[in-house]
Amino acid sequence: MTARAHIPTKHTARPLVAAFVRFAVCGGGVGLAAGGALVLLAERIPLALANAVITVVSTVIATELHSRISFRSGRGGRRIHLQSGLTVVVSYAFTTGALLVLHAVQPAPSAPVEQTVYLSASAMAGAGRFALLRAVVFTSPRSPSHTPAPARPATVVAA
Repeated sequence: MTARAHIPTKHTARPLVAAFVRFAVCGGGVGLAAGGALVLLAERIPLALANAVITVVSTVIATELHSRISFRSGRGGRRIHLQSGLTVVVSYAFTTGALLVLHAVQPAPSAPVEQTVYLSASAMAGAGRFALLRAVVFTSPRSPSHTPAPARPATVVAA
């Protein structure tokens, strides 16, 4: 007897799509708020320092929102924040790399081209970040009920 392959249905895809929409809304909302806060803070301190402060604060806030709303895991703590922060670092490296490649290929790109590359790289980084957060950071530990039962030895009956 062979095992049947799992075929995704509307019922299995819906929670994934809903989680992604929540992720985009939470992350986008924090991103918009962070952009506004950066403008205000950069008037008082150097831009690089303001960006660093805003990045740390917005990552902490977004991680809490993703834990509670996007993935509904209820997990928290330093480890979760560190793991989420690492995904932000990877995303930053990816978007920065995309812009560096653009400037290597085209030394003076127009603003629309630069924004297209940046936003495309950001979208890909966001999708990758969603996948990492869902699969690694906010995955719930398997409960004992999900572990398979040990195989029972066959009983031989002699006639």
